[in-house]
Amino acid sequence: MKVFAYTEQYADIWDGCVQRAPMATFLHSRRYLSYHGDRFQDLSVLLEDQTEGTLGLFPAAADPNDRKRVISHPGITYGGLIHGRKLCGEQVIEAMRAVVEHYRQLGFASLQYKAVPYIYHRAPCSDDLYALFRLGATRCRCDLSCAIDLVNRPEPSRRRERGFKKALKNGVEIERGARFAAELWPILEENLERKYQTQPVHSLGEIIALQSSFPDRIECIVARVGSKVVAGVVLFLTQQVTHMQYAASSPEGHAICALDAILSHSIAAAQNRGVRYFDFGISNEKNGRYLNGSLYQFKAEFGGGGVVHEFFEIPLQP
Repeated sequence: MKVFAYTEQYADIWDGCVQRAPMATFLHSRRYLSYHGDRFQDLSVLLEDQTEGTLGLFPAAADPNDRKRVISHPGITYGGLIHGRKLCGEQVIEAMRAVVEHYRQLGFASLQYKAVPYIYHRAPCSDDLYALFRLGATRCRCDLSCAIDLVNRPEPSRRRERGFKKALKNGVEIERGARFAAELWPILEENLERKYQTQPVHSLGEIIALQSSFPDRIECIVARVGSKVVAGVVLFLTQQVTHMQYAASSPEGHAICALDAILSHSIAAAQNRGVRYFDFGISNEKNGRYLNGSLYQFKAEFGGGGVVHEFFEIPLQP
């Protein structure tokens, strides 16, 4: 199996493989990865067989904090080996060995693998996790997300039902559209700075550009009282999952439980779209070592349960 570096001439081949691969989402596409520009040193590779052609992809870049480490991929939530049904079992082990040897030959000291959580799989395809075991990888991090199985959803808690009714009683109206991102972003930035001393992964300009590139995959939904936006979410829509990428509420929105109304609306819309899961995202800090219990409880009260995001490390040098 041949491994060779990605260049822009392979963009169409890459995105074609992403569309067919059962574990891939639009985050793996070159259209999405390209928004990073020169932020990362791209080290992505393609895997090719002489008779079958392109069999797999491996989105990757150098760790910006450690240039001796490769991450698949530092710019997206999950990375991993992307492939179709022609790769399975022993062939996935062979593919991962080839990827590891490629980065070893380039002189990197370690490879971090960010597995795609199973809820995003369109068909069972966890062969990569077995391959990692066979290659001696160790789990170096684990984040806890909360997701609703929309086919087998428990009833939301009474507290969440009261929050929804309170929002409606206070005149909350739900609107959706890319145009609301500009009003939501100051609320989001203030929330993240006050609570976590951080900023959104995406700037306002970046999220607007991404919404323009993926109008059917990225949604902005807000709660308004009169003409004022008081809360909102940004949703990433994949074939299996509606994922809450961002959520924020102003003090006014928090007081009237505006997010309860938005999330109730968004979960119902996900059910109508026919996806299997609504994913609230992780509730961790400090590389998974700390769980924000109150935030996780808030999500779980909508009927959600735990889904892990697993990170593995493979040493590349003796």
